[in-house]
Amino acid sequence: MNKELLGKVKQKKEACRGWKQGQVAWEEYRETLRAARDQVRKAKALIEISLARDVKDNKKSFYRCVSDKRRMRENVGPLWNEMGDLVTQDMEKAEVLNDFFASVFNGKCLSHTTQVADSKGRDWENAEPPTVGEDQI
Repeated sequence: MNKELLGKVKQKKEACRGWKQGQVAWEEYRETLRAARDQVRKAKALIEISLARDVKDNKKSFYRCVSDKRRMRENVGPLWNEMGDLVTQDMEKAEVLNDFFASVFNGKCLSHTTQVADSKGRDWENAEPPTVGEDQI
């Protein structure tokens, strides 16, 4: 990475920290984030173009980049099945995910999916907000 790109990434981190602390406006943070993201994407594209262009001279770096992109980085973590048991085997995870997505497309809800509660049970919506008395100030 060059100095300009490092500066953009540093600005993005500072803007994020400032936004979380309430010192930077959302719009300013978003613009800084977009500028940094665009510059990182352009830098990656330039690296890939130069690797593809120089593949005849430097095959090792090209194939290292290709193998890095092919490598799997994350696995699916353990899941709970319908019976409430923890599933850790890959085939069992696939079955749990398949059952869940099939139920979504079939319109059937499984017992472990979250359901939206209707507003009838929300008695706090109609309640008056608490007031502060003079003796509490």
